[in-house]
Amino acid sequence: MVAKWFRENVWVAAAILLLRLYVGWEWMTAGWGKLLDGFDATKFLQSAVAKPVADRATMEAIFPTYTWFIEHFALPNVKLINFLIPVGEFLIGLGLILGGLTLTAAFFGMMLNFLFLFAGTVSTNPWLLLIGFIIFLAGANAGRLGLDGLLKPYLTKWWNDRAGTDTGAGKTSWLGRHEARH
Repeated sequence: MVAKWFRENVWVAAAILLLRLYVGWEWMTAGWGKLLDGFDATKFLQSAVAKPVADRATMEAIFPTYTWFIEHFALPNVKLINFLIPVGEFLIGLGLILGGLTLTAAFFGMMLNFLFLFAGTVSTNPWLLLIGFIIFLAGANAGRLGLDGLLKPYLTKWWNDRAGTDTGAGKTSWLGRHEARH
């Protein structure tokens, strides 16, 4: 009952809009700053390998597979990382602010927060991760007051036309026919 209310209520959509604007601004300005300043992740990645997040008692790396990933993929491909991080941050922010591909933007924002945390950077990551999770939990309601809400009727019609279905005149959508078979 609470989940349904959270995912469908217009007042929740308005509250989520405020969260989207805040988190989106944080992501967009972080990405824009990196784009303007010539972002280079090399030292950050080297530090994450040299001093991984470790257990205080044993000094063993807590995320050894992530440290391996950084050392064997991210560092050798640092030029790709230097492009993906600022562009990704900017696009996450833009998606959240405009409410376009909102759940996708929230998902990738949470993924970046986790990756930064695994590398040992706390900063604002836990806070942005929590708010991103709240936005993501709202489902389609998160983009209701944004581009997602404006485009949903058109995309639904386009999808149904491509799937060869018509939800009017007593016909069921592709999903309804699929569920009826199982």
